Amino acid sequence: MHNLQELGDRLEIQQTLMDYANAIDRRDWDALDAVFTPDAYIDYRAMGGIDGRYPQIKRWLAEVLPKFPAYYHLVGNFHIELAGARARSRCACFNPMALPLPGGGTQVMFLGLWYADEWVRTPAGWRIERRVEEKCFDHNTPQGVRVEPS
Repeated sequence: MHNLQELGDRLEIQQTLMDYANAIDRRDWDALDAVFTPDAYIDYRAMGGIDGRYPQIKRWLAEVLPKFPAYYHLVGNFHIELAGARARSRCACFNPMALPLPGGGTQVMFLGLWYADEWVRTPAGWRIERRVEEKCFDHNTPQGVRVEPS
């Protein structure tokens, strides 16, 4: 049985994972400041992205994601392990993304992945200090679009 502190911590972590998805989908890059620690390590290479520290990743997201006309991130199946002021979580993400095609029109690819996160409780609340994407699948990905580790 969980005590009230544990329940509150779990709910805050789940909400922060949903806040991440909503910030990305709204293209509100500054809202990510309430998700990650300032020096967080983020690894998006499993799905064709980059890895690095949060400021670099935030700039990269702001440059790359606007090239996609539409996308969304649906997160769920939250698994959270609490250890005092630290935690680990893993959640699933379903991410369809529309891609512009060279000859006109768009094609929707479907990405399935997990976010494996390490958390720290800060004075401002729970923040991700390490995120690693783990690939599950991709479907309908146009030729030339990289969704494999670099």
